[in-house]
Amino acid sequence: MQNRRNFLKISAAGSIGMMLLGTAGCKTVADRKSFGVGLQLYSIRDAMTADALGSLKKLSDMGFKNLELAGYADGKFYSYAPAEFKKIVTDLGMDIISSHAAVEAQGITTETAKIMADAHAELGVKYCIQPWVNDEDRTIETYKRMIGDWNKVGEIMKEVGIQFGYHNHNFEFANIDGIVPYYDIFMPEMDANLITMELDLFWATKAGQDPVAMFNKYPGRFQLLHLKDMSINNAPYFDVVKDDICSVGAGLIDFKTILAAKETAGAKYTFVEDDNQGSGKPFEALEVSISNLTTKILV
Repeated sequence: MQNRRNFLKISAAGSIGMMLLGTAGCKTVADRKSFGVGLQLYSIRDAMTADALGSLKKLSDMGFKNLELAGYADGKFYSYAPAEFKKIVTDLGMDIISSHAAVEAQGITTETAKIMADAHAELGVKYCIQPWVNDEDRTIETYKRMIGDWNKVGEIMKEVGIQFGYHNHNFEFANIDGIVPYYDIFMPEMDANLITMELDLFWATKAGQDPVAMFNKYPGRFQLLHLKDMSINNAPYFDVVKDDICSVGAGLIDFKTILAAKETAGAKYTFVEDDNQGSGKPFEALEVSISNLTTKILV
């Protein structure tokens, strides 16, 4: 009888422990979402192509709350109509905050810009971001022409309640005949009311820039931040070489210090991004990032 009582006590304790563990497991996801960690979906672009719905569910189950898209074309997002894609994400307990949609160097017509603006307005995003400039277009003249186009797009976006923006890499910081485009063209010629900067902390660091010094120099101009880490401390370089991208908190960037200055930056949202898709294991790499952010960096 004594052995039976001990067995029942142990069984009861084990059952309670399992219940608490289950509760803790559920709470972990809820707690993670309370941090508002965002993800740029370029990080899982192959998975989104293969299985968009399943991939989005995995992100929600991991605790990601905010999304930035990288799949706009012809008024649709990942081949879904705006309202349809928004419902999919909302039903999974996430929010779409931003979208990358490029304006090419040859320019954009007012009609095309309005289609892009209306589609993003229907999606309900707060931001639409210019993510890239092709190698052949990285000249002083082309930068100036593109920024003129981006200012016009910014006006059209503003009419539907969306903030246009620009996402950097490292090439914008390269010196071209005594001109550093980011500081000498982008920042002065972009209308600050129409274009915000989405500062990619990895690429800025690779170009030898100090993000906190940038915030102090241009307070309030960086409403969005991209978080990805680096495993090698190279000398500054300006080619888009991304071999040492690693999960947030697994490398050398001091995110805690940078994010402590986010009010000066004007930063409202942050997005994890992994250009290399976790070197073939995107969700495993993202698990490391969100775990480090919610247990070490954002606490």
